Amino acid sequence: MKIAFVYPGQGVQKVGMAKDFYDKFDWAKDMVRKASEASGFDMEKILFEENEDIHVTEYTQPCLVTACSIMAKALEDEGVKPDITAGLSLGEYCALVTAGAMTFEDAVRLTRIRGNLMSSFVPAGQGTMAAIIALPKETVEETIEKIDGAEVANYNCPGQIVITGEKDAVHEGMEKLTEQGAKRAVELKVSGPFHSPMLKGAGEKLRVELDKAEISDLKIPYIANYNAELIENTSEIRELLEKQVYSSVMWEQTLLKLKDLGVDVLIEIGPGKTIAGFVKKTIPEIPVINISEVADIEAAKQQLEELKNA
Repeated sequence: MKIAFVYPGQGVQKVGMAKDFYDKFDWAKDMVRKASEASGFDMEKILFEENEDIHVTEYTQPCLVTACSIMAKALEDEGVKPDITAGLSLGEYCALVTAGAMTFEDAVRLTRIRGNLMSSFVPAGQGTMAAIIALPKETVEETIEKIDGAEVANYNCPGQIVITGEKDAVHEGMEKLTEQGAKRAVELKVSGPFHSPMLKGAGEKLRVELDKAEISDLKIPYIANYNAELIENTSEIRELLEKQVYSSVMWEQTLLKLKDLGVDVLIEIGPGKTIAGFVKKTIPEIPVINISEVADIEAAKQQLEELKNA
């Protein structure tokens, strides 16, 4: 059976994620300690104590990388190994840790810098994002192409596209796409126009930090957000991560690529079931197993056994 580990992006975070892993495994406590050192803040406090910082982008990103990496290690320690991996936006860093290209510590350090750059590079109020529901992507693309300052941020799944860019341009896009028949156009509560050309400078600044990080040979291939291509050559990774900051996230295309590559089952690692929802609308024939608590691991092993014997 061909297994893919897939990781969600920002927005699924919650206080207490990975706490049961932390309580049960000494190595998980050690990973949280290493994450504190790498990020420069008290990871244990923000992950596990009631606070609002967990929803602030520069903290959200390293916190999610920490929690998801702990969950993935627990699963791998139980003998469940992926053949391929991918992650949505921020989740690409978790995928790179799983693929062996990036150390956990570097992923935590880089995502704090990435979160800070993404949320502060464009002055507050100048940019925004909006989810467009129930319109064909061709309609969204054709409409947005005619609006200066607006771009597609995320191709999440059929019928769900996120647009990004200058605030007025995004508002114009919302209005025009609603006129075109969008079921809903919802402005998102975000701290910047993520995945838009407005963040090109942020991507370039991140590249300086990426160049300081060691990128190792991939143990398994992963699929990049920027082009939805299977990446086996590590020399491309820094450029792909730089461009990912200010380019469209090709997630629907990534899921279709996983199907084309013959993946039999996806394991979504992290809080919530966002990826499972996208899979259901894109490649519904492929089952998704969710891992967010310790108890999920035994259940996942049983599900995998059942799928193998089906």
